[in-house]
Amino acid sequence: MAVAFTKEESFETASETLLQDRPISPHPNLVTEAGLKVLELQFQQARAAYDAASTIEDVNERRRQAANPLRDLRYLSARLRTAQLMPDPASAEVVAFGSTVTFSRDDGRMQTYRLVGEDEADPKAGSISYVSPVARLIMGKAAGDVVEAGGRELEIIAIS
Repeated sequence: MAVAFTKEESFETASETLLQDRPISPHPNLVTEAGLKVLELQFQQARAAYDAASTIEDVNERRRQAANPLRDLRYLSARLRTAQLMPDPASAEVVAFGSTVTFSRDDGRMQTYRLVGEDEADPKAGSISYVSPVARLIMGKAAGDVVEAGGRELEIIAIS
């Protein structure tokens, strides 16, 4: 039965539970082994949440509870389908996807980040996306190289 033939509350609920899809990056979906495992786990969790919501008898509440998991399932399914598992860097001579890089800023701060896929990046936990501005600048560089980022200099101290 179409929503148009149900009570007005159902129509309003249907329109408020049609969530816009999460944006998918145009960049290649490179992932580390750990990042791929996290995507798989998130997919399983979204699937479980959707399955749980599907058992709710009240149609309005079922729509509300299923909206986020359904959106996440669409996103995670696309990300898993396009995931390109990258091997660990073959060398610590130059910065590459998966490298952990320590650099110093011209204001004296030292920072260490691992270059990872977009979905697994978490700067507070020490990882940045390989497509972030800083990562793009330091990719392919060696220890001792200096790059300019936003009018400030970064010197690569160590790569592992």
